[in-house]
Amino acid sequence: MSEPGLRVDAELNRQRILIAAEELFLEQGAGVALEEVAKRAKVGIGTLYRRFPTREALLAATSNERFTSVAETSRARDADHDPGDAIRRFLEDLAMNTSVYQSLAASLGTVIQHGTPGCTAITEEGQRLLRRTQENGIIRRDASFDDIICVVSAIAIAVEKDDAPMSRIVHLVDLLLNGMRLR
Repeated sequence: MSEPGLRVDAELNRQRILIAAEELFLEQGAGVALEEVAKRAKVGIGTLYRRFPTREALLAATSNERFTSVAETSRARDADHDPGDAIRRFLEDLAMNTSVYQSLAASLGTVIQHGTPGCTAITEEGQRLLRRTQENGIIRRDASFDDIICVVSAIAIAVEKDDAPMSRIVHLVDLLLNGMRLR
């Protein structure tokens, strides 16, 4: 996704940074040195920091499409699922997409605050689903979206090195939701 108002060369640099970051995050994890990202993108470190002032801003930008997709998929299947199942599927998808880059999960709470369309979509959809489950007496009223993000982060960290993370994610999300249910 391009940034409105950028000069053509600045937009080209931004895209090169995003491509390089995606490649390196997939290869080495979210903790890769940002100097490596700049080097692979063939831009100076100052150019990288002008576009992405923090690692989390860069992670938010590289995760934008995945997060948007998770939120859109959740909304699209909403009519076919009861509130409890809808939040379960959303949390599974979010945990799976958070474990794409090793170490992304450790900063998920900060990353989603960056206001990219994907971060905004994830936040709005998660809050909507949580509200629905609370209004339907499924999940405790004292559970917050921040609580959910903390636990999704923990789940994603737990499966980072798994060969087949989805079955473990399903199990851990089930444990999470059982703990948040009204008794």
